[in-house]
Amino acid sequence: MLEALLTALVAAGSAGAVYLVAAARVVKQYERGVVLRLGRLTGDVRPPGFTLIVPVVDRLHKVNMQIVTMPVPAQEGITRDNVTVRVDAVVYFKVIDAASALITVEDYKYAVSQMAQTSLRSIIGKSDLDDLLSNREKLNQGLELMIDSPAVGWGVQVDRVEIKDVSLPDTMKRSMARQAEADRERRARIINADAELQASKKLAEAAHQMADAPSALQLRLLQTVMAVAAEKNSTLVLPIPVELLRFLERGQDTPSEPGEEDTRRQLADRGPKGSDDLNAERAVVPRAEREVERTIEDIIDDADQK
Repeated sequence: MLEALLTALVAAGSAGAVYLVAAARVVKQYERGVVLRLGRLTGDVRPPGFTLIVPVVDRLHKVNMQIVTMPVPAQEGITRDNVTVRVDAVVYFKVIDAASALITVEDYKYAVSQMAQTSLRSIIGKSDLDDLLSNREKLNQGLELMIDSPAVGWGVQVDRVEIKDVSLPDTMKRSMARQAEADRERRARIINADAELQASKKLAEAAHQMADAPSALQLRLLQTVMAVAAEKNSTLVLPIPVELLRFLERGQDTPSEPGEEDTRRQLADRGPKGSDDLNAERAVVPRAEREVERTIEDIIDDADQK
């Protein structure tokens, strides 16, 4: 009798151990367990840790709750301004409802991938090339909304969508490079013109200042001569002020006095003697021209001495 009791206890213990091994399940921290009893969802989602199910009757499905990084294959499309481009992206999503992700859709990862590809093609057709290149943040938000709207019913939440790269044809790249060069050249010309304008204003102020003090122009002339002479070369550059040329022009254009023309006519009527007197008069150098020549010679002598 005692042996039979011990045998029954050992058999019961063995059966319990087998049952425990068959029913024991471990759910990891980043997973959730969904139990299907005879093919039907039963109970709540099992939390992480140790859990038991009914062997043979229950089947535990583990759903990963981590954020999934899914690359979207490059999609080729035509933008709204008729430019052919290839765009690829990446989608970050996670499961928020393990039961819906398991029951509502057959393969939620494949479904999200196909939805991302379709939405990316739609975004390409609705956007301009400039938006794809410079306004990606707005396009990312629109793409995220298009993918997240149907994914919510699958128990999936889209955290972020990023457009990775936009591939352009070679002809378009060359056109954009020429456009960038033209824009840079335009900016350079504008900067040079602005610099010339500022320099002209400063030169105008300097000219007015020198006009008020004529000696300043002479000092500037001497400074220029000294700067050229400091190079120790055999050529001396002597700038002639514009005022000096105007002074010479006024001296040549000075009208003759009323009696001067009559005197010349009378000397011409006298014959050879009158012609000699006229030639002697023409040989006389005006006082203004002699003063200008003397001034130029003095400047040259001062430069040679320095």
